[in-house]
Amino acid sequence: MLIIINLKGVKSMAIFKIEKSKLISIQEKKISLEKDIQKLTEENLETVLGYKFIASELKVDNFRFDTLAWNPETKSFIIIEYKKDRNFSIVDQGFSYLSLLVNKKEFFLIEYFEHTKHNLSREEVDWSQSRVVFISPSFTQHQINSVNFKNMAFDLYEIKLFENNTVLFNQIEPADSSESIDLVMKDSKFELVTKEIKNYSIDNLFKENWKESREVFDNLSERIVALDPNIKLSPTSGYVGCKIENFNVVDLHPHKSFIELALLRVKPEDLNDPEKKVRYQELSMKHWNKHVSIFKVSNIEDIDYAMILVRQVYKKFIKK
Repeated sequence: MLIIINLKGVKSMAIFKIEKSKLISIQEKKISLEKDIQKLTEENLETVLGYKFIASELKVDNFRFDTLAWNPETKSFIIIEYKKDRNFSIVDQGFSYLSLLVNKKEFFLIEYFEHTKHNLSREEVDWSQSRVVFISPSFTQHQINSVNFKNMAFDLYEIKLFENNTVLFNQIEPADSSESIDLVMKDSKFELVTKEIKNYSIDNLFKENWKESREVFDNLSERIVALDPNIKLSPTSGYVGCKIENFNVVDLHPHKSFIELALLRVKPEDLNDPEKKVRYQELSMKHWNKHVSIFKVSNIEDIDYAMILVRQVYKKFIKK
């Protein structure tokens, strides 16, 4: 058994193994090369980040980036960069890559086809949810602070390797901020990127007169999050994912008068649904490569029944 301790106010984590009721410290090992990080991540990309690997070492114009990936949840492209040292600018490099995505869309569609043999039209991609992921053994405080803007489409992951062949991927959560990067950086490149690529919030998904469905959403999401401290709400352009690590357990789709609860990786017959209220989302395997079942939550009274379904999906997810 491994025990991971993240001390309050301490950035690094202490990892121990148990031997005869004693905690034995597991020492961190040095990662020698960026290629070591890249190989480990690419070969386990779906397990680690939930993304589909597309290609390595792609050259576009004067840029070369390490990994191109596809996020099947959001239908968007992800660029991944691996860094061994800490001497680089996240903002400059990140926005340069996002600018490539905005301006060279056909290139990315062609790369997707060449490596997967599946055609992808421009309309099938949610370009607004493109992201750049940086993976490094450590980041400076300045680098961490640089992504604390509401419209920064960057994710930071620290990777740690330990002497017992344990690997830790730790996502660094940015601080909440209402300040926009384009108010600080007056540059046409930033303006173009921030105009097309968005960081969505829950408020973005509800119109002003959707008060009833917002009340249902707030109550339902609060109860879902209470199931497990690892469940996080992850807003996208059209729904809020209830996510553990990098995989959604269920999705919440807001509408004017109801919330559509998407039960992921299950069919209606997989669930104990005594009132037969769950319907199957047709073509879900084709579009999302997983079964999706739907339950309509129209009012507060429906939430108890919704939670009966959510708990079943959660238990199946945890077992897997």
